[in-house]
Amino acid sequence: MATSVIAPVADNPERTLVAARLDALTVRNFRNIEHAELRVAADGIVVVGENGHGKSNLVESIAYLRLMRSQRGARDRDLIRHGAPAFHVSAELSGVTANRATAAVDKQGRKKITLDGGEPEKLTDALDTLPSVSFSPRDVDLVAGAPAERRRYLDITLALTSRTYLNALRHYRAALARRNAALREASRATRRDQAAALAAVAVWEPALAEHGAVMVTQRREWVTARGPAFARDCMTIGERGIPTLRYASALAETRDVRSALREQLERQRDHDVRRGLTQSGPHRDDLALELDDHELRGVGSAGQQRTAAIVLRLLEAATHRDANGVTPLLLLDDPFAELDRRRTGRILALLDEVGTGQCVLCVPREDEIPAQYTRLARWHVRDGAFVLADGAPS
Repeated sequence: MATSVIAPVADNPERTLVAARLDALTVRNFRNIEHAELRVAADGIVVVGENGHGKSNLVESIAYLRLMRSQRGARDRDLIRHGAPAFHVSAELSGVTANRATAAVDKQGRKKITLDGGEPEKLTDALDTLPSVSFSPRDVDLVAGAPAERRRYLDITLALTSRTYLNALRHYRAALARRNAALREASRATRRDQAAALAAVAVWEPALAEHGAVMVTQRREWVTARGPAFARDCMTIGERGIPTLRYASALAETRDVRSALREQLERQRDHDVRRGLTQSGPHRDDLALELDDHELRGVGSAGQQRTAAIVLRLLEAATHRDANGVTPLLLLDDPFAELDRRRTGRILALLDEVGTGQCVLCVPREDEIPAQYTRLARWHVRDGAFVLADGAPS
């Protein structure tokens, strides 16, 4: 495995920190990209093009190799270019466990992943093949959007840095789906069959309590550990007041989470039957982002919300770096849109201070390339076609 050493890990000087690198990328029939081949230098590239021509689609194709699904939540088949039978993404990598990775999906939804020519036994074995963190204006939904956005953020951040969390998340979701199905059956059961129907609901509660307890515990540990950095970075960027990060859960202060969650599920079983859904558990929790004890979701300005979202992405990158010893690729998709120069300058200074590895920066115009990135090789995109700035085809 080729590596790119950039620094020692702060809490373990003997452990080497490496940068995940994308050396070459081939994309076929992914959204509006019919065929693109890009070589990527060790420090990264800049992609320039008007909105709607393919910058975000390129970023999404790269990020696909992290989750092996769309970071925007789209179905795999919806990523296939109109009229094409399948999409294909192939990458040459350094600094990670595989030197070559491919992902392909056809119209029937069949997915094939290969790592160094072999197929992993399970899809979860391919997660984080190319570690990356994406910054874009859409990240404001992390702050202004529904709690599901922030739960997804927590789940991805923790699942890719803790095998224990990933295992708990998978088992919790499976048990939750089965309990919800049993709840719907119970809501339709006759009075004579009600006892059996409720027993079918209860059978999934021990698993929900066991795996949900792992999720709640690791989420609140992460919030406790990263809260000071959230406040510090928000203030460094220029926010006035006291920013706070808080895990909003009925079980946030509970010591024996497993027992408390099991009791909660049992106590609310009848109510859940009437609703047809499980109303308690980590799938209902939230990550509260506040400024002077007021929720940024409700009272924060657009700039404050964007600042908080960018800091969350910085925390995501730091979590990966600290847990895995790998600095993720930064995918900067017009990240400073709608931000004033003061905030933009401080964010760039913060990125320089924390240290970054390789980056892919996408902007609509060349005059929007920050000075720190003008040294990077430059590509132009139009209608899904990518060419080097000197005119050489991709």
